[in-house]
Amino acid sequence: MPTTPTTQSSAEVSDRLDELSERKEQAVRGPSDKATEAQHAKGKLTARERIELLLDKGSFTEVEQLRRHRATGFGLEAKKPYTDGVITGWGTVEGRTVFVYAHDFRIFGGALGEAHASKIHKLMDMAIAAGAPLVSLNDGAGARIQEGVSALAGYGGIFQRNTKASGVIPQISVMLGPCAGGAAYSPALTDFVFMVRETSQMFITGPDVVQAVTGEEISQNGLGGADVHAGVSGVAHFAYDDEETCLAEVRYLLSMLPSNNREMPPLAQTSDPVDREGAALLDLVPADGNRSYDVRGVIEELVDDGEYMEIHAAWAPNLVVALARLDGHVVGIVANQPSAMAGVLDIKASEKGARFVQFCDSFSIPLITLVDVPGFLPGVDQEHDGIIRRGAKLLYAYCNATVPRISVVLRKAYGGAYIVMDSRSIGADLSFAWPTNEIAVMGAEGAANVVFRREIAAAEDPDAMRKQKIDEYKNELVHPYFAAERGLVDDVIDPRETRSVLCRSVAMLIAKDAELPRRKHGNPPQ
Repeated sequence: MPTTPTTQSSAEVSDRLDELSERKEQAVRGPSDKATEAQHAKGKLTARERIELLLDKGSFTEVEQLRRHRATGFGLEAKKPYTDGVITGWGTVEGRTVFVYAHDFRIFGGALGEAHASKIHKLMDMAIAAGAPLVSLNDGAGARIQEGVSALAGYGGIFQRNTKASGVIPQISVMLGPCAGGAAYSPALTDFVFMVRETSQMFITGPDVVQAVTGEEISQNGLGGADVHAGVSGVAHFAYDDEETCLAEVRYLLSMLPSNNREMPPLAQTSDPVDREGAALLDLVPADGNRSYDVRGVIEELVDDGEYMEIHAAWAPNLVVALARLDGHVVGIVANQPSAMAGVLDIKASEKGARFVQFCDSFSIPLITLVDVPGFLPGVDQEHDGIIRRGAKLLYAYCNATVPRISVVLRKAYGGAYIVMDSRSIGADLSFAWPTNEIAVMGAEGAANVVFRREIAAAEDPDAMRKQKIDEYKNELVHPYFAAERGLVDDVIDPRETRSVLCRSVAMLIAKDAELPRRKHGNPPQ
């Protein structure tokens, strides 16, 4: 019996569907089992395994899965794998949309070519248009040399989009393998950089080039490993021992960020009472300004359930910056750290704080500043390396911020550093102080030596006269209520009530609406 057209059509569709299924299976499977085994042998997950850990289960939708490069020469025309070495798409994290692209090191070593870059460009454009965070899972060997300038132009398109998205959507770079040359600049343009110890590195020129040019011998991890960038260069904000922990922390960070700059950060339910008394604070912060303590203990006592996410923990430890919640509201915390360099501000701390303040301001995250600062770090190196212009970055960032800003003077607040740490005079909405506060141009000892220099020198007992003048200066200008009497702090509060005061202040200010003068953009100090 002859085959009817309908039967022919059904058979053809079935064949086509089988072909489609085979191609998609090939794309998901990757180049070979051997390549997958080699990836695992290095202690690294595959790109798809990483995406599964990052996103909610079953939420990933891939785009351009069947994309292939069209380059010829150097044997490329005979090797045209699906995805072209990068997996792109979107899914959800705790139910909210997140865009993600992941380099597949098994294909061309994750190197970027024209088609590879085009996929990333499309995904970045989609993320900006949809107003959703963008996460890049980086494990690539840089530009695909065989494609020449086309590959380099692909990086240019990524950099341009990183800049366009800055302050519009959160951008997170996760370094999960080697990242060299131009590939290192995209992460540097994003908001946060995560790295994994031993398996991820970042550098502009690798160890071989460094040795050839300078004669210095150094390993890849020694030059650009996770701990180097987290603690020395400040390029990385977070460093972890394994990929699973790293990606879990990326999820946690995303849970505290708004999807874009038009939304408020997500409000969470909390069982931690607003009026919980912080009796432990009385013992945590010594009244003696010369005694050290860990300000992270203060943060734990103030925030919801004692939970916070410290950023740049290993770099510039004399300033602590963190994201946390107060009565469910996400806040950014900037705090001097007396246990590191007595909490002074230096070049690194100023740049660390400025970057964090700018991020919080971009995404409507209220700022809480905990002040215990003896001043800026003195020294020839600091002056010659530009503490004036680089310290001014923190000052500019605070002055430019329009989000709710609340400061609490825990203890010392001396000189220009007090002004920079979000004082009332540069626009803090509310400023509070503990009864232990000392707000002054400088400490009483230094001030007495300057103001009463002649009297001390002429006295029969200079030491007794110095002590007398120190006490006189303290009683006159450094007592806890001097600033309150002049309206420079809104209130002197019981330390045990600090959480309650902060929670109520954030709730009052959360709808704050402030605008800067119309301009194209400012020109911050560099």
